[in-house]
Amino acid sequence: MPTDLVLLDHVLDLFSGLGPVAIGRMFSGTALYVRGDVMFATILGDTVWMKSDTSTTAAYAATGAHAFSFRRKSGLREVTSLMSLPEAAMDDPDAALAWARLSLPAAEAAAARKRPLKARKSARLA
Repeated sequence: MPTDLVLLDHVLDLFSGLGPVAIGRMFSGTALYVRGDVMFATILGDTVWMKSDTSTTAAYAATGAHAFSFRRKSGLREVTSLMSLPEAAMDDPDAALAWARLSLPAAEAAAARKRPLKARKSARLA
């Protein structure tokens, strides 16, 4: 199901303090990028998922946020690199911005790891 445009507009407003936020497709949702290729959040269904790593997961969990998960034949798979935006931040731009800033280091590190792979793939296709 594509991202609801009203939700997308609301989320873009919440994160407008980061500067220009670009959007792109991600599975059946929308990825949110800053600084070119730094994906700091995604919207899947009606949930905003924030980029996370071992340094941020506990802070998200302390607010009741949960990891993205999906079912596989082998059972439920949790993806702790995406944590739900705390519910209170959905109506508070200052709180949403604080969570986005907390997620940026994890997002920047993930983007940096992917750049060499993307460059090699581009070189092969050229």
